[in-house]
Amino acid sequence: MSDDINMDMDIVTVVDDDGKEHIFEELDRIETDDGSRYVALLPVYDDEIEILEDDGDVLILKVLEEDGESYLVQIEDDDEFETIGNIFEDRLIEKYESEEEDGE
Repeated sequence: MSDDINMDMDIVTVVDDDGKEHIFEELDRIETDDGSRYVALLPVYDDEIEILEDDGDVLILKVLEEDGESYLVQIEDDDEFETIGNIFEDRLIEKYESEEEDGE
């Protein structure tokens, strides 16, 4: 792993169906009124070329618990994804606008 990674970041390693590990920074997490939990993740790369080639999309996944283990899964329902995506978008815009104001 690169020495450039900010140690304040919450790092999450996700293993895909092919057994390949992917590293993400956890940008935010929410829990809805019904107890469902979600995370917004941004890819972290060691290679500068990968950083430049990344499209900057945030990955939004649902957190499921099974036998005391947490699993991240894709949100299959389009309406659920849109609702949760909008919540994260609003929260992230608010968070980063607030940080910009604090830095002025």
